[in-house]
Amino acid sequence: MQNITVIGAGTMGNGIAHVFAMKGFDVTLVDIAQEALDKGMATINKNLDRMLSKERITEADKTATLARIKTHTNLAEAVADADLVVEAATENIDLKLKIFKQIDEAAPAKAILASNTSSISITKIASVTSRPEKVIGMHFMNPVPVMKLVEVINGYATTTEVTNQIMELSRKLGKVPTEANDYPGFVANRILIPMINEAIYTLHEGVAGVEEIDTVMKLGMAHPMGPLQLADFIGLDVCLAICNVLYDGFKNPKYAPCPLLVNMVTAGKKGRKSGEGFYKYTPGSKDLVVADSFA
Repeated sequence: MQNITVIGAGTMGNGIAHVFAMKGFDVTLVDIAQEALDKGMATINKNLDRMLSKERITEADKTATLARIKTHTNLAEAVADADLVVEAATENIDLKLKIFKQIDEAAPAKAILASNTSSISITKIASVTSRPEKVIGMHFMNPVPVMKLVEVINGYATTTEVTNQIMELSRKLGKVPTEANDYPGFVANRILIPMINEAIYTLHEGVAGVEEIDTVMKLGMAHPMGPLQLADFIGLDVCLAICNVLYDGFKNPKYAPCPLLVNMVTAGKKGRKSGEGFYKYTPGSKDLVVADSFA
């Protein structure tokens, strides 16, 4: 594999493009909006500058990495020569199914099609293609250039050969791949999201405040970030969507999203990306300030 196409230039997509290009792969980053591509490339450039300032890479490494990435707004043309396509679009099943139909029609028969989905069924995604045996999950963690884990998720029809290729490819990226099977939430979010949801219930029921809950988990359980801060970082809308995937998939009330989470998302309080969630976020400030609703 040498030619990699990454679909979606957002936080995850530009991070995935970054790590592939740094390891010598030729990358095409594709998005429907040129503005999103420009923003994605600016983020890659900024992250490379950060690595340069910490002397983790050289100026030559940065130049070579950027030279390996080209951008495109036409999906069919962007996947025409791909050995691997990694989809990193918004976590919306209808959108992903539409994209995979288009990829399947335009990509070479040899190409492996991967999704960076954190919770949507790989088997469901594969079902709209003519090559379900070549469809797999590559769930990178955010921020992609920093986090080591890649969850490699087998769909019902994914072949062992394809799984082995993606496991080895992940290692070439300097990542640690873990293999999982296709059930709601896979491993990471099946464990993480109920914990976050329970932390929100703990706040909702008045057991403790935002800072107290996060402090207990940071100092008592050695978590680097409290669950409410982490929820803000992930995006409360994303947390809610994954809760619903778990709830719909298992039909078990223990996965039902907390009403407080539902209300916050409905009110547009989505966490760091919207400027407010459980905490308030001021551009340029790293100080955590509890949102007025919970202060």
